[in-house]
This record gives sequence, structure tokens and C-alpha cells, in this order.
Amino acid sequence: MKTEPEVFIQFCLTMGLPPPVAELRFHPTRKWRFDYAWPEAKVFLEVEGGSWMGGRHTNPKGFAGDMAKYNAATCMGWKKLACTPQQLMTLPTVTMIKVARCA
Repeated sequence: MKTEPEVFIQFCLTMGLPPPVAELRFHPTRKWRFDYAWPEAKVFLEVEGGSWMGGRHTNPKGFAGDMAKYNAATCMGWKKLACTPQQLMTLPTVTMIKVARCA
């Protein structure tokens, strides 16, 4: 059985995108990782889960930690994209990634 990253990478290839790097560690000193990244374009995609059930991304400490990560990435020249798990393998998400990679 394939993992979510393997399935998403194959989906990207099928949709005409280059394969993303899953779990890319981008910061020189912090252990932060992007869910998916296209380093050559400095674009990353975060799959924001738990919004409806009080997951880590919605508790105050987790939310603040995410903001620090996203702000650091932006200051390093990265473009952030986000989707829910349900939106991950959809045409709108692929279109968003294609536009961001070319911008």
C-alpha cells in the first residue's frame, strides 16, 4: 500500500507537475519541514488537517508555532500554499500550484 506522499507525488506527475519533495527540511537551525515543496520554485504546500476536530493546527500553541514557521519561510523567500486533506488531490489545488510555480 502506498503512503499519502507517494500517492500525491504520482498524482502531481499525472497532472503535469514536477514531483514535490515530501517533508523537506528547509530551515538551517530549526527542525521545521514542509509537507510538500518544489525547491526550484521556492513554493511549498501545507496540508492543514484537524481544523474541524481541534487538531494541533488549531490549538493556541500549535497555531503560534505554525505562524512562526510560515513567517520564517516567507522571510527566506518561500511562497506558501495551503489546502485541507480533502482538497489535496484536486484540480483546483494543482492549478494553484502551477500558478504559484510560474509567478
